[in-house]
Order: sequence, then C-alpha cells, then structure tokens
Amino acid sequence: MRTANLRARVLGRERLASTFVKTAEVTVIEVLATSSLDFIVLDGEHSGFDRGRLDACLAVCRALDFPALVRISSGSDENILMALDAGAVGVVVPHVDSVQKAQAIAKAAHFGRGGHGFAGSTRWAGFATRAMADVLDQDAQTIVMAQIEEPEGVEACEEIAAITGIDALFAGPADLSVGYGHRSQDNPDLPMALERIGRACAENGKGYVSWVPDAAKAAQWARYAMTGFVVASEYTWMRQGAAAAATGIHKIS
Repeated sequence: MRTANLRARVLGRERLASTFVKTAEVTVIEVLATSSLDFIVLDGEHSGFDRGRLDACLAVCRALDFPALVRISSGSDENILMALDAGAVGVVVPHVDSVQKAQAIAKAAHFGRGGHGFAGSTRWAGFATRAMADVLDQDAQTIVMAQIEEPEGVEACEEIAAITGIDALFAGPADLSVGYGHRSQDNPDLPMALERIGRACAENGKGYVSWVPDAAKAAQWARYAMTGFVVASEYTWMRQGAAAAATGIHKIS
C-alpha cells in the first residue's frame, strides 16, 4: 500500500525522503526500491526519459509498489495524462508561477469535465480489469506538486497552496536563486522565499518539498517547515560512492 498511501502521507505533512532518478533503466528502480526511500521522482524534464522508457520504469514501480512521481517537462494536459496513465502516482510540474497555471494543472490531473480523460485500458486503471467506479475512486491517490521556481511563483504561493488539487509545493532553490539575479544559492533572497513558501504550505495543510544535496542540508532547511526532501539523484550517489572507493584505494600504502 506504499503507493496508495503516499498522498495521505504528503498531506499529513510526514517527513519523507526521495531522490531524482535520471537514468531511464529499470534496474535502477529495482535497486532503489530496496532502500528506505518513501518515493522517487523520475526526471522527465532534465534527463533522457522517452515515453517507452518512462513506461517501462513505471511498470516496475507499480509491480514493486514503489511510489513514483514524474517531473514532467511542462504542465501540458498531454504530459500530465501520459505520466498518470503509465502508472505514476503523481506529477511534479515545473515553473508554476501563477494561480492560473496551478488551477490548470490541478484540473488536468483529476477526473471531471475538462480534466483527466478516463481510459480503463491503461496501467493506472488495471488494463481494463477494474470497474469504472473503482478507477474513479483511485483518483483520490493522485498527487500534484507545483514547483515554485520563479519570484512570481513565490509572490503567488499563498493562493497556489490554497487551490484544491494542489497537494504540495516544491521549491526549486537553484532556479529561485537565478530568478532573483544571483549566481549561487548563498544569497539573502532564497531563505526568505523558502520561509514564505513554507508558511503558505503549513497554513493550507499542504506538503512542502524541496531538492537538497544531502541530509545535512535537509536538516538545516527543516526550519522552513519542509516536510519532504528530494535528495540529489542516483547520478550523484554513484559518483560519490565511486569517488570514495577510489580515494580509499589510492591511499593504501
């Protein structure tokens, strides 16, 4: 029930651990599923997931009951539908910088007039093995995270967090820093933005997620009322593990 229960945990503001997955390979999913991660985010915005490889990875996630969201390349209806039909429990939508964008993605991700189209033959719907009523009830599991990556999104974060169908805000620290005109995340605008987004999420009972490089940074940023952390990616962990092993070997006398 890990996948089915994830939305309740997000809205319950539990402390959740995740990572970005950038390698479009099912074995990576299998390995990470043996970890203690609460969910993963398949990065369809900045890595090499075509539709076929995304479909295969989500099939493994569903088979293992390992919750997976997809960071889609844009918040179009087509991208949202593709990810959800393939079996993602939710979507992370980049560059949500207005209430209008947030309302549109919340609508597109759920059933209803003008919203998520019903198709009973998809993986998400059990390949035509389930009654329509059961499939419609499963809509309650769908998670929509809106990425706040521009100053305009910060200015609108209170209204975005209040929208029904938006389950969490996802702060993008690098994009926010660049948006405020800085060349590093060590700047005075980022903490203020993170704090404001956190307050909006807490006041509206929504999850608050951000990318962090490691658990140490997560511990620091917990003061902003963050409830979930997407820690680095498997790229980083592979490189760090390899570098540590190589350094250790090279030090042997």
